[in-house]
Amino acid sequence: MTKYQAHRLAIAPMMDWTDSLCRRIHRLLSRRALLYTEMVTAPALVYGDRAKLLDFDAGEHPVALQLGGSDPAQLAEAARIGADWGYDEINLNVGCPSDRVQSGCFGAVLMTRPELVAECVAAMIAASPVEVTVKCRIGVDEQDPEAVLPDFIARMREAGVRRMTVHARKAWLQGLSPRENREVPPLDYPLVHRMKQAFPDLHLSINGGIASLDAVRDHLAAMDGVMIGRAAYHQPWDMLGQADRLWGEEPRFADPLEAARALRDLVEAHLATGGRLHQATRHMLGLFHGRPGARGWRRQLSEGASRARDRAEALAVYDAALAEVMAPA
Repeated sequence: MTKYQAHRLAIAPMMDWTDSLCRRIHRLLSRRALLYTEMVTAPALVYGDRAKLLDFDAGEHPVALQLGGSDPAQLAEAARIGADWGYDEINLNVGCPSDRVQSGCFGAVLMTRPELVAECVAAMIAASPVEVTVKCRIGVDEQDPEAVLPDFIARMREAGVRRMTVHARKAWLQGLSPRENREVPPLDYPLVHRMKQAFPDLHLSINGGIASLDAVRDHLAAMDGVMIGRAAYHQPWDMLGQADRLWGEEPRFADPLEAARALRDLVEAHLATGGRLHQATRHMLGLFHGRPGARGWRRQLSEGASRARDRAEALAVYDAALAEVMAPA
Protein backbone atom coordinates (compact mmCIF):
# COMPACT_ATOMS: atom_id res chain seq x y z
CA MET A 1 0.00 0.00 0.00
CA THR A 2 1.40 3.40 -0.98
CA LYS A 3 1.85 6.18 1.55
CA TYR A 4 -1.45 7.82 0.66
CA GLN A 5 -3.63 4.76 0.02
CA ALA A 6 -5.19 5.21 3.46
CA HIS A 7 -6.52 8.58 2.37
CA ARG A 8 -8.72 7.40 -0.50
CA LEU A 9 -11.72 8.00 1.75
CA ALA A 10 -11.96 10.33 4.75
CA ILE A 11 -14.76 11.33 7.11
CA ALA A 12 -14.91 15.10 7.45
CA PRO A 13 -14.37 16.97 10.70
CA MET A 14 -17.84 18.05 11.90
CA MET A 15 -18.45 20.20 14.95
CA ASP A 16 -20.61 18.56 17.64
CA TRP A 17 -20.62 15.32 15.63
CA THR A 18 -17.23 13.68 15.10
CA ASP A 19 -16.28 13.17 18.74
CA SER A 20 -14.32 10.13 19.88
CA LEU A 21 -17.41 7.92 20.23
CA CYS A 22 -18.52 8.80 16.71
CA ARG A 23 -15.06 7.98 15.39
CA ARG A 24 -14.99 4.65 17.22
CA ILE A 25 -18.33 3.74 15.64
CA HIS A 26 -17.09 4.73 12.20
CA ARG A 27 -13.88 2.79 12.73
CA LEU A 28 -15.83 -0.34 13.57
CA LEU A 29 -17.65 0.01 10.25
CA SER A 30 -14.48 0.72 8.22
CA ARG A 31 -10.96 -0.37 9.03
CA ARG A 32 -9.48 1.99 6.43
CA ALA A 33 -11.27 5.35 6.27
CA LEU A 34 -9.28 8.29 7.60
CA LEU A 35 -11.11 9.90 10.54
CA TYR A 36 -10.96 13.51 11.70
CA THR A 37 -11.62 15.21 15.02
CA GLU A 38 -13.92 18.14 15.43
CA MET A 39 -12.02 21.38 14.89
CA VAL A 40 -9.96 22.46 17.92
CA THR A 41 -8.74 26.05 18.06
CA ALA A 42 -5.02 26.54 18.55
CA PRO A 43 -5.44 28.89 21.54
CA ALA A 44 -7.73 26.38 23.29
CA LEU A 45 -5.15 23.66 22.80
CA VAL A 46 -2.15 25.74 23.85
CA TYR A 47 -3.81 27.20 26.96
CA GLY A 48 -6.67 24.81 27.76
CA ASP A 49 -7.36 21.28 28.97
CA ARG A 50 -5.36 19.21 26.50
CA ALA A 51 -6.58 15.83 27.72
CA LYS A 52 -10.21 16.88 27.35
CA LEU A 53 -9.58 18.25 23.86
CA LEU A 54 -7.26 15.57 22.53
CA ASP A 55 -7.78 12.20 24.21
CA PHE A 56 -8.84 9.47 21.80
CA ASP A 57 -9.00 5.70 21.67
CA ALA A 58 -6.02 3.93 20.11
CA GLY A 59 -8.42 1.96 17.94
CA GLU A 60 -9.36 5.12 16.04
CA HIS A 61 -6.15 5.20 13.98
CA PRO A 62 -5.66 6.52 11.39
CA VAL A 63 -7.05 9.72 12.90
CA ALA A 64 -6.28 13.36 12.13
CA LEU A 65 -6.51 16.44 14.35
CA GLN A 66 -8.05 19.51 12.74
CA LEU A 67 -6.86 22.87 14.04
CA GLY A 68 -8.29 26.35 13.64
CA GLY A 69 -6.29 29.52 14.00
CA SER A 70 -4.28 32.19 12.22
CA ASP A 71 -1.28 32.82 14.45
CA PRO A 72 1.75 30.93 13.04
CA ALA A 73 3.49 30.51 16.39
CA GLN A 74 0.34 29.31 18.14
CA LEU A 75 -0.51 26.92 15.34
CA ALA A 76 3.04 25.54 15.34
CA GLU A 77 2.80 24.85 19.07
CA ALA A 78 -0.65 23.28 18.68
CA ALA A 79 0.60 21.09 15.81
CA ARG A 80 3.53 19.90 17.91
CA ILE A 81 1.19 19.10 20.82
CA GLY A 82 -1.18 17.19 18.55
CA ALA A 83 1.62 15.19 17.00
CA ASP A 84 3.04 14.35 20.42
CA TRP A 85 -0.44 13.21 21.49
CA GLY A 86 -0.34 10.56 18.78
CA TYR A 87 -2.40 11.94 15.91
CA ASP A 88 -1.47 10.72 12.44
CA GLU A 89 -2.03 14.06 10.72
CA ILE A 90 -2.51 17.72 11.61
CA ASN A 91 -5.01 19.58 9.41
CA LEU A 92 -5.54 23.34 9.15
CA ASN A 93 -9.14 24.51 8.71
CA VAL A 94 -9.45 27.10 5.92
CA GLY A 95 -13.07 26.32 5.14
CA CYS A 96 -15.41 26.85 8.10
CA PRO A 97 -17.70 29.86 7.50
CA SER A 98 -19.26 30.33 10.95
CA ASP A 99 -19.42 33.80 12.54
CA ARG A 100 -17.41 32.60 15.53
CA VAL A 101 -14.64 31.38 13.26
CA GLN A 102 -14.64 34.60 11.24
CA SER A 103 -14.36 36.75 14.36
CA GLY A 104 -11.26 34.79 15.33
CA CYS A 105 -9.77 35.30 11.85
CA PHE A 106 -9.60 31.66 10.89
CA GLY A 107 -11.57 29.21 8.81
CA ALA A 108 -12.85 30.24 5.38
CA VAL A 109 -12.04 33.92 5.87
CA LEU A 110 -8.37 32.92 5.50
CA MET A 111 -9.01 32.24 1.81
CA THR A 112 -8.60 36.02 1.48
CA ARG A 113 -5.16 35.89 3.14
CA PRO A 114 -3.22 33.12 1.39
CA GLU A 115 0.14 34.59 2.37
CA LEU A 116 -0.79 34.28 6.05
CA VAL A 117 -2.00 30.71 5.56
CA ALA A 118 1.29 29.85 3.86
CA GLU A 119 3.17 31.31 6.82
CA CYS A 120 1.02 29.30 9.22
CA VAL A 121 1.45 25.95 7.49
CA ALA A 122 5.19 26.47 7.04
CA ALA A 123 5.48 27.02 10.81
CA MET A 124 3.31 23.98 11.51
CA ILE A 125 5.36 21.78 9.19
CA ALA A 126 8.58 22.88 10.88
CA ALA A 127 7.14 22.01 14.30
CA SER A 128 5.31 18.77 13.54
CA PRO A 129 6.87 15.33 12.96
CA VAL A 130 3.61 14.19 11.29
CA GLU A 131 2.11 15.47 8.05
CA VAL A 132 0.40 18.86 7.96
CA THR A 133 -2.51 19.20 5.54
CA VAL A 134 -5.04 21.88 4.56
CA LYS A 135 -8.81 21.80 4.01
CA CYS A 136 -10.17 24.78 2.09
CA ARG A 137 -13.05 26.08 -0.04
CA ILE A 138 -12.85 27.02 -3.72
CA GLY A 139 -13.17 30.67 -2.67
CA VAL A 140 -15.24 33.09 -0.61
CA ASP A 141 -17.71 35.86 -1.38
CA GLU A 142 -16.98 37.64 -4.67
CA GLN A 143 -13.70 35.85 -5.33
CA ASP A 144 -13.31 34.14 -8.71
CA PRO A 145 -12.54 30.49 -7.87
CA GLU A 146 -10.94 29.93 -11.28
CA ALA A 147 -8.23 32.41 -10.29
CA VAL A 148 -8.19 32.12 -6.51
CA LEU A 149 -8.08 28.34 -6.05
CA PRO A 150 -5.05 27.50 -8.21
CA ASP A 151 -3.13 30.41 -6.68
CA PHE A 152 -4.05 29.24 -3.18
CA ILE A 153 -3.00 25.65 -3.88
CA ALA A 154 0.27 26.83 -5.42
CA ARG A 155 1.05 28.87 -2.31
CA MET A 156 0.33 25.88 -0.09
CA ARG A 157 2.65 23.73 -2.19
CA GLU A 158 5.41 26.34 -1.93
CA ALA A 159 4.95 26.32 1.86
CA GLY A 160 5.53 22.56 1.95
CA VAL A 161 2.00 21.11 1.90
CA ARG A 162 1.66 17.87 -0.05
CA ARG A 163 -1.96 16.93 0.66
CA MET A 164 -5.09 19.07 0.55
CA THR A 165 -8.86 18.62 0.64
CA VAL A 166 -11.02 21.05 -1.33
CA HIS A 167 -14.69 21.61 -0.50
CA ALA A 168 -16.15 22.25 -3.95
CA ARG A 169 -18.32 25.19 -2.86
CA LYS A 170 -17.67 28.84 -2.20
CA ALA A 171 -18.30 30.13 1.31
CA TRP A 172 -20.38 33.28 1.64
CA LEU A 173 -19.18 34.97 4.81
CA GLN A 174 -22.10 37.41 4.87
CA GLY A 175 -25.72 36.53 4.23
CA LEU A 176 -25.61 32.74 4.63
CA SER A 177 -25.64 30.65 7.80
CA PRO A 178 -23.09 27.84 8.25
CA ARG A 179 -25.82 25.35 7.34
CA GLU A 180 -26.75 27.31 4.21
CA ASN A 181 -23.06 27.46 3.30
CA ARG A 182 -23.10 23.66 3.16
CA GLU A 183 -26.07 23.59 0.81
CA VAL A 184 -26.75 26.84 -1.08
CA PRO A 185 -23.55 27.75 -2.97
CA PRO A 186 -23.39 25.59 -6.10
CA LEU A 187 -20.93 22.71 -6.25
CA ASP A 188 -18.16 22.99 -8.83
CA TYR A 189 -16.71 19.51 -9.07
CA PRO A 190 -15.11 20.09 -12.50
CA LEU A 191 -13.00 22.94 -11.11
CA VAL A 192 -11.65 20.72 -8.32
CA HIS A 193 -10.99 17.91 -10.80
CA ARG A 194 -8.98 20.38 -12.91
CA MET A 195 -6.87 21.21 -9.88
CA LYS A 196 -5.69 17.61 -9.78
CA GLN A 197 -4.68 17.90 -13.42
CA ALA A 198 -2.88 21.18 -12.70
CA PHE A 199 -1.09 19.84 -9.60
CA PRO A 200 -0.33 16.17 -10.36
CA ASP A 201 2.39 16.08 -7.70
CA LEU A 202 -0.05 16.84 -4.88
CA HIS A 203 -2.49 14.47 -3.20
CA LEU A 204 -5.85 16.22 -3.64
CA SER A 205 -9.17 15.12 -2.19
CA ILE A 206 -12.63 16.45 -3.01
CA ASN A 207 -15.40 17.22 -0.52
CA GLY A 208 -18.96 18.51 -0.68
CA GLY A 209 -22.34 16.92 -1.38
CA ILE A 210 -21.00 13.41 -1.98
CA ALA A 211 -23.72 11.08 -0.76
CA SER A 212 -23.09 7.56 -2.07
CA LEU A 213 -20.24 5.11 -2.50
CA ASP A 214 -20.91 5.11 -6.23
CA ALA A 215 -20.27 8.86 -6.25
CA VAL A 216 -17.09 8.27 -4.25
CA ARG A 217 -15.88 5.82 -6.90
CA ASP A 218 -16.71 8.27 -9.68
CA HIS A 219 -14.67 11.02 -8.04
CA LEU A 220 -11.75 8.65 -7.41
CA ALA A 221 -11.44 8.32 -11.18
CA ALA A 222 -10.31 11.97 -11.20
CA MET A 223 -9.03 12.60 -7.67
CA ASP A 224 -6.64 11.00 -5.19
CA GLY A 225 -9.18 10.96 -2.41
CA VAL A 226 -12.73 11.78 -1.36
CA MET A 227 -13.95 13.27 1.91
CA ILE A 228 -17.55 12.69 2.96
CA GLY A 229 -19.36 14.42 5.79
CA ARG A 230 -23.05 14.46 6.62
CA ALA A 231 -23.84 11.40 4.51
CA ALA A 232 -21.40 9.33 6.57
CA TYR A 233 -22.98 10.61 9.76
CA HIS A 234 -26.64 10.24 8.83
CA GLN A 235 -26.22 7.03 6.79
CA PRO A 236 -23.20 5.35 8.38
CA TRP A 237 -23.87 1.87 7.03
CA ASP A 238 -24.56 3.03 3.48
CA MET A 239 -21.35 5.07 3.34
CA LEU A 240 -18.99 3.02 5.51
CA GLY A 241 -20.37 -0.50 5.72
CA GLN A 242 -18.93 -1.42 2.32
CA ALA A 243 -16.21 1.25 2.15
CA ASP A 244 -13.29 -1.12 2.67
CA ARG A 245 -13.95 -2.53 -0.79
CA LEU A 246 -12.29 0.68 -2.05
CA TRP A 247 -9.05 -0.89 -0.79
CA GLY A 248 -9.87 -4.32 -2.18
CA GLU A 249 -10.81 -5.68 1.23
CA GLU A 250 -13.92 -7.49 2.39
CA PRO A 251 -16.16 -5.50 4.77
CA ARG A 252 -16.09 -6.43 8.42
CA PHE A 253 -19.87 -6.99 8.58
CA ALA A 254 -22.35 -8.50 6.15
CA ASP A 255 -25.20 -6.13 6.98
CA PRO A 256 -26.16 -3.34 9.40
CA LEU A 257 -27.79 -5.76 11.84
CA GLU A 258 -24.49 -7.58 12.29
CA ALA A 259 -22.81 -4.21 12.79
CA ALA A 260 -25.42 -3.12 15.34
CA ARG A 261 -24.87 -6.29 17.35
CA ALA A 262 -21.14 -5.62 17.39
CA LEU A 263 -21.72 -2.00 18.38
CA ARG A 264 -23.53 -3.20 21.49
CA ASP A 265 -20.12 -4.07 22.97
CA LEU A 266 -18.96 -0.50 22.39
CA VAL A 267 -22.12 0.81 24.06
CA GLU A 268 -21.66 -1.52 27.02
CA ALA A 269 -18.03 -0.44 27.46
CA HIS A 270 -19.07 3.22 27.34
CA LEU A 271 -21.74 2.67 29.97
CA ALA A 272 -19.25 0.82 32.18
CA THR A 273 -17.12 3.99 32.37
CA GLY A 274 -20.10 6.05 33.55
CA GLY A 275 -21.12 7.30 30.12
CA ARG A 276 -24.71 7.92 29.06
CA LEU A 277 -26.48 5.88 26.41
CA HIS A 278 -27.42 8.82 24.19
CA GLN A 279 -23.77 9.90 23.94
CA ALA A 280 -23.11 6.78 21.85
CA THR A 281 -26.45 6.05 20.23
CA ARG A 282 -26.98 9.55 18.80
CA HIS A 283 -24.26 8.61 16.30
CA MET A 284 -26.09 5.40 15.31
CA LEU A 285 -29.61 6.65 14.56
CA GLY A 286 -29.13 6.38 10.79
CA LEU A 287 -27.56 2.92 10.80
CA PHE A 288 -30.64 1.33 9.22
CA HIS A 289 -31.50 4.24 6.93
CA GLY A 290 -34.07 3.18 4.34
CA ARG A 291 -34.41 -0.34 5.74
CA PRO A 292 -37.27 -2.18 7.49
CA GLY A 293 -37.42 -1.30 11.17
CA ALA A 294 -35.40 1.91 10.79
CA ARG A 295 -38.11 4.08 12.32
CA GLY A 296 -38.52 1.79 15.32
CA TRP A 297 -34.74 1.66 15.80
CA ARG A 298 -34.54 5.45 15.85
CA ARG A 299 -37.58 5.81 18.12
CA GLN A 300 -36.35 3.30 20.69
CA LEU A 301 -32.92 4.90 20.88
CA SER A 302 -34.13 8.50 20.81
CA GLU A 303 -36.89 8.10 23.39
CA GLY A 304 -35.41 5.37 25.53
CA ALA A 305 -31.93 6.85 25.92
CA SER A 306 -33.26 9.77 27.95
CA ARG A 307 -35.31 7.50 30.24
CA ALA A 308 -32.61 4.95 31.07
CA ARG A 309 -31.58 5.42 34.69
CA ASP A 310 -28.76 2.90 34.90
CA ARG A 311 -26.59 0.56 32.86
CA ALA A 312 -29.10 -2.31 32.87
CA GLU A 313 -31.94 -0.08 31.65
CA ALA A 314 -29.70 1.45 28.99
CA LEU A 315 -28.76 -1.97 27.61
CA ALA A 316 -32.42 -2.96 27.67
CA VAL A 317 -33.18 0.09 25.52
CA TYR A 318 -30.48 -0.92 23.05
CA ASP A 319 -31.79 -4.47 22.92
CA ALA A 320 -35.32 -3.16 22.30
CA ALA A 321 -33.98 -1.12 19.40
CA LEU A 322 -32.28 -4.22 18.02
CA ALA A 323 -35.57 -6.10 18.24
CA GLU A 324 -37.16 -3.51 15.97
CA VAL A 325 -34.77 -4.33 13.13
CA MET A 326 -34.72 -8.07 13.83
CA ALA A 327 -38.50 -8.44 13.57
CA PRO A 328 -39.75 -10.15 10.38
CA ALA A 329 -41.16 -7.79 7.75
